[in-house]
Amino acid sequence: MIDISKLIKGKNLSELDVQILMYILDNMDSVLDKGVRKIAKENYTSPATVIRLSKKLGYTGFIDMYYNLLPLVKEVEEQQTDFSKEFPEISSKEFFKFNRMKDIEQFIKFVMNLQQKYIFIYATGFSAIAAEYLYKKLLVLGKKATLASGTDSIGVFENNLNDIGALVVISKSGETQLVIEKLRTAKEHGICTVSFTKETKSQIADLSDINFRILDNNKLDDRNSAPNIFFPRLLLIFELITKIYLNQNKS
Repeated sequence: MIDISKLIKGKNLSELDVQILMYILDNMDSVLDKGVRKIAKENYTSPATVIRLSKKLGYTGFIDMYYNLLPLVKEVEEQQTDFSKEFPEISSKEFFKFNRMKDIEQFIKFVMNLQQKYIFIYATGFSAIAAEYLYKKLLVLGKKATLASGTDSIGVFENNLNDIGALVVISKSGETQLVIEKLRTAKEHGICTVSFTKETKSQIADLSDINFRILDNNKLDDRNSAPNIFFPRLLLIFELITKIYLNQNKS
């Protein structure tokens, strides 16, 4: 299932832009051969409009856009035909393809070992469910933590900045605007920021002091309507961090 909601969010696309993008995604096997002129003709617009679309999305041109979108579309197609690719085996080895032990050690140092200040956890949507799990995990470990989501007043965060030692956010897409706003505020106040996102480049990853990248097998499903094991992978990482933290304390 192709869901372009987060792909186009904040890009100021017109209805025609969205139409052209969906046309390209639905015809990935032929659009490269057709070229910009034929794509424009079949969408009753000009080649310049197609080029502008690619630049609005952050690419250098149509070819750059095509080769960045191609693997995302191929992933969706493969999952629709191969059941095992929707539910591959989950392991900690997979996590270290995208992350370093140093990141976990930094997380333990600046988050898990906080003494006086709170760990503030923030997420929205499906990510908020995983955030609640992390919150309760920290509580049973004796950590001072608080949890908020998109339904909470902004004052819950902004009125307690002096008591927050670390902000931990979860965003599968890496582009959730409410999360981005919290990260920017935290950085302005010198608060350590940590994020858990999918493995691709994103604003939230770039803004965070520490970013954990989790493999997402369905990157064009930001509404999380298709089968996906991003969140099971995320919970495994929480447990991995907990194990390393407890082992360090024993030693």
